[in-house]
Order: sequence, then C-alpha cells, then structure tokens
Amino acid sequence: MLSKNKIKYLRSLKLKKFRQKYNNFVVEGEKIVLEMLKSQAVEIENIICSENWAHEFEHILHPFQAQILLAKPQELAQISSLKTAPEVLIIAQQLSSADTIQAKDGLSLYLDRIQDPGNFGTILRIADWFGIKNVFCSTDSADLYNPKVIQATMGAFLRVKVCKIAFDSLKAGHPQLPVYGTVLEGENVFKTRLSENGLIVIGSEGKGIAPEIRKHITQPIAIPAHPDGGAESLNAAVATGIVCATFRNFHTQKQANV
Repeated sequence: MLSKNKIKYLRSLKLKKFRQKYNNFVVEGEKIVLEMLKSQAVEIENIICSENWAHEFEHILHPFQAQILLAKPQELAQISSLKTAPEVLIIAQQLSSADTIQAKDGLSLYLDRIQDPGNFGTILRIADWFGIKNVFCSTDSADLYNPKVIQATMGAFLRVKVCKIAFDSLKAGHPQLPVYGTVLEGENVFKTRLSENGLIVIGSEGKGIAPEIRKHITQPIAIPAHPDGGAESLNAAVATGIVCATFRNFHTQKQANV
C-alpha cells in the first residue's frame, strides 16, 4: 500500500521543479499506460494501480512485478491530475535529452512559445499522425512532462522526439533548410509549392511568431479564411493539423502524378 510519504512524492510530480529534481514524470490512464508497458521505451519506477486492474492485466504486468504498488480508489484520487481518477498510473524516468536530433531529413516542426499544455500535447499527437518525427521548441514552451501535455499526446511522446533549443542555434546547424512560417500575410498554403524537407514554424497562441524568428522564414504561408468566416485566428494545434495535412497531401498528389 502507499505510504503518506509516497503519496506526497507522487503529488509533488505535478510541479515542474519536482519533476526536474527527481527526473521523473507521471503517466495516467489505461490506454497510454498499456502502450508504455508494451513499448518498453521508458524506464518505469512504479506502476500504481487498483487490485482489480492488476488482476485484469496480470499477463502484461508479469515482467513488472517489482514495480507494482496497489492503491485504493481514494489514494488514486489523491495523486491523480484528472477529474476522474484512473485505475492505473505510471511513474517513469524522463527520456534522455534529444538535443542531438537533426532537422535536415524530412519535415520538422518548431514551436515558438507554445505554452498551453493541451495545445503542445495535441501538436505532438498531430506530428505523430503525419509521420513527423522531430519537434523542436523554444525554451519557454510548455514542459513536455507536464501531466496535461502527456495526456494530450495520447502516447505520441514515445515516438516523437522533442528538443528545446533556441531558434538561432537550430538554424545555425541547418543554414540551407527551408523555413516555413505560418503568418497572416503569407502565401495561401493550399496553392504553395511545398518542399519535402523543411522546418515548419508554429507561433504562440496569442503573439504569433517572434520577430527574431520571422526574419529567418524563407516561405511565409497562411491558411486562408472562408469569405464567410468571422474568427480572428485559429487555435495553434488546429493550424498545425491543417498545415501538416497540406504538406503531406501535396507530396502524395505529386507522387501520384509522376
């Protein structure tokens, strides 16, 4: 059973400073937990679950017997970040830093000051859907291991590499890489000739792309609003999904016409 100190420790991981101190993070919910256990891509410290859940999935939990801690429903509610506490959560070691990943092959994303955890996690899920393996982001973007980010990725964080890096440093290592930036005055993305390789910059929810990054954009692009549309702008994750789909569709059509 869980001790008071263990519960206190688990609750502390909701805060970034303690995640950094212990180099651990929390994953909640059956779907993501099962994916983690099957992938074995992350070092697991503990699996905290109800007795019923442990019995139902004992065939999967067999290699992890030493890490299992059984918890009562009220204990799971104490440590969960969700409105309805799940029957299982995992405490895992943070992945090793991905600061050596390269942007030269295929498409990559650069997230400039994407601070909303839900948007950040959803963008990683979008990248995973469209086969974009590398996501770079400014140092003031959301923390990958924020529980809301992890939840929103729906497991994509296991497959998409995330690197926090200043844009100037990234660009210096890839001086010839095309840089696409989503800006209101950009060229209609649906009519633009798009490269198979490049960096797509997504600006912050409220301020767009920072001026010091805009000067590096080689191809400004925009998602045109419908004449009857009234919204001032698109949510960052929604815009990312539209742009990524357009890039992938452009090259699918190009290959079909060869």
